[in-house]
Amino acid sequence: MTALGIGIVSLAMMVVLIIAGLHVAISLLLLSFVGVWLMRDSIDVALALMAQATNDSIASHEFGVVPLFVLMGLLVATADLGKDIFEVANSMLRRIRGGLGVATVMANAVFAAITGISIASAAVFTKVAVPEMLRFGFTPRFATGVVAGSSVLGMLIPPSLLMILYAFLSEQSVGAMFLAGVMPGLVLAIAFSVAIIAMAWLFPGYVGGTAAVNVPGMALREAAVKVAPVVLLIFVVLGGIYGGIFTATDAGAVGALGALALALAKRRLTPAIFWKVLVETGRITVSVLFLIIAANLYSRMLTLSGLPQFIVEWMAGLGFGVAGFLTVFIAIVLFLGCIIDSASIMLIVLPLMLPVAKTLGIDLVWFGVITVVAVEIGLLTPPFGISVYVVKSTLNDARITLWDIFAGTQPFTLIMFAVLLLIIAFPGIALFFN
Repeated sequence: MTALGIGIVSLAMMVVLIIAGLHVAISLLLLSFVGVWLMRDSIDVALALMAQATNDSIASHEFGVVPLFVLMGLLVATADLGKDIFEVANSMLRRIRGGLGVATVMANAVFAAITGISIASAAVFTKVAVPEMLRFGFTPRFATGVVAGSSVLGMLIPPSLLMILYAFLSEQSVGAMFLAGVMPGLVLAIAFSVAIIAMAWLFPGYVGGTAAVNVPGMALREAAVKVAPVVLLIFVVLGGIYGGIFTATDAGAVGALGALALALAKRRLTPAIFWKVLVETGRITVSVLFLIIAANLYSRMLTLSGLPQFIVEWMAGLGFGVAGFLTVFIAIVLFLGCIIDSASIMLIVLPLMLPVAKTLGIDLVWFGVITVVAVEIGLLTPPFGISVYVVKSTLNDARITLWDIFAGTQPFTLIMFAVLLLIIAFPGIALFFN
């Protein structure tokens, strides 16, 4: 078999192994190792390449950004800042029809700016927002759909683990990717909010919650006390990056320290909880870095096979321009989003598609935002939709089925797709701060 044939077979086997349940990083490493072994007919070459790829992948101090931002996000969740943000937003928007839904979106947007993990957002606001919406008469389908739908903001508004992963895979600046996610994240949050208000007026039976306008207000002093720590943390972390005061890695360290101080000040952090947070930070960090190592080796194997170059030439032969390429790319990502998780999609697709994007002269920062938004749609689409599963497991209510939640997320899936098209049509949305 030719090297190109080995590369093509490895792609097919990749999908088969992941669907069969093998961890994506193990699949990448196994297929890459075997692929190089077959192409070079030498196990020593395959072992040497694996060792070199492992060292090159995470040798830079910049990878310290991963555990630092993960630690910050987990400490913020421990400090119950998500609950505080939601209560303030609910008080501000209580007179608007569908205001509790909008409050959930706004709180999720703010929470995203200090966590960067969609799953964390889904879990926190399932506990905080869903019971409140159900108490005021919102339908279960709408309440759970809002939480699952708005949780995707956690991977778009910086800091974002997917943005960090893309930056490493594409060799772009983490800070530049963070800057690029701000405006699209705000646009998506506004689009969600407008849609919720429109649904509340046009389809009151689907939304429910007319009694929510009677929620009592919150004193200005109490609101300020609740929201000030969050605003300060966001200002220090993101303001420091955007102002050029420190790097993304430095920002992670400052943010983690600030989140630790807040958790201690709110007396939410016992030694047992802190140990649990540290262990979870280690688990997530090792998982992410292991994926990066595997992706690096996989990318080198594909380069040796000549598959990326073949795809570039094939698309050029078909006369594919930027529009045609993006259409194919998004279709592939949306399809994979139905069956595998976000990080796996990026690790499988980007080593193949980034060379094509470079050849077509596409701005890789803009392309990164498109990738993240398209990948995040997969968090809401059946049958895999991991945000939906997180909401279901956290809610633990037999009356609300998995398919109720999937149905509730569909309006938000359509809105995300519309915003994706908007970002493609107007690249300035993603490049506004770059």
